[in-house]
Amino acid sequence: MPSYLDLELSQAAYKLMHDQVRVKKGESVLITIDSRADFRVAEEIAKVSEMLGAKVMLAWHSTPKGYGALTMPYLPEPLIACADKTDVWIEMNDQWLLYSPIWDAAVTNGRTRQVMLGGLGIDRIVRCIGQVDIDIQKEFQDTLTAMTKKAKKVRITNDAGTDVSFLMDPQRPVNNEIIYDQPGGHFLLGQIGWAPVEESINGVIAFDGTISGGGDAELGFLTEPVIYVVEKGRIQEIKGGKQADILRAYYKKLDDPNMYIAAHVCYGCNPNAKLEGTTTEDERVWGSTEWGFGHQGSNYSGGAPREAKSHIDGICLECTVFLDNVKILDQGVFIEPTLKALAAKLGK
Repeated sequence: MPSYLDLELSQAAYKLMHDQVRVKKGESVLITIDSRADFRVAEEIAKVSEMLGAKVMLAWHSTPKGYGALTMPYLPEPLIACADKTDVWIEMNDQWLLYSPIWDAAVTNGRTRQVMLGGLGIDRIVRCIGQVDIDIQKEFQDTLTAMTKKAKKVRITNDAGTDVSFLMDPQRPVNNEIIYDQPGGHFLLGQIGWAPVEESINGVIAFDGTISGGGDAELGFLTEPVIYVVEKGRIQEIKGGKQADILRAYYKKLDDPNMYIAAHVCYGCNPNAKLEGTTTEDERVWGSTEWGFGHQGSNYSGGAPREAKSHIDGICLECTVFLDNVKILDQGVFIEPTLKALAAKLGK
């Protein structure tokens, strides 16, 4: 019997594996999913991969606790053994394996294309992949990526209180998340991320969307801004109400100095993303920026990972962005002429 969004789910899975991952006949595809995630999505991706000629393995496992390295004591040994032995790894886990030691091994082995789509149920993958015009989205993201790479200094503000500036490192990659045909770590389309020069990051980052990080820091929706005061790339103070208190206590509990260091900043630019409490989608809300602190993957550092016990992400909504003092984004609306025209084609 047909199920909810059956046809649309098939289309989204095909676009992912054929148009984005570009899986080849004979390649191995590992799909991981825990017991909290939507199995139908993983099953459809497995079917499409098989149709494209891949050798498919679907690993359904119990849900680990924590995030990053904190997941390791809960993972079955066969999963640990196989994660970096595949051409393609599609991660559908609700509790992410991202930034864990097995993720680090997979994205640095020169072979595996790891795509992190954690927590995307049927509605989300249909909306954020299936219903996006990949060609126009790629042109938009390529244009924004090129502009960002050329910049030397960036400033980001929003009405919640964000006002932070930093310098770009021209030797580091700017990750343009849309095509996944090269080895390394990849993420849901609609995000462009990079690691600024840590020592140059100064100012205030005011999260007013969601915050995630596993454990006690899985705050989800914010009822009031949680504010980081950052100097030279390191959190000096966490301000706000009760949710800020919870987050401050969680950082202290982890007892890891590297957790306080900025790992990356990202643009959100998926035209169909909604703020619903699922970080994979939240980070791509149009006109937002997202900051991660703690473990820094090699896809951001451009070299070896900077290890930390975990990783905490937060969303700043309706941002204004200046590249070398030129405003390209104004309170969540792209105003730079080329970006503005492409955004209109995407319905924004």
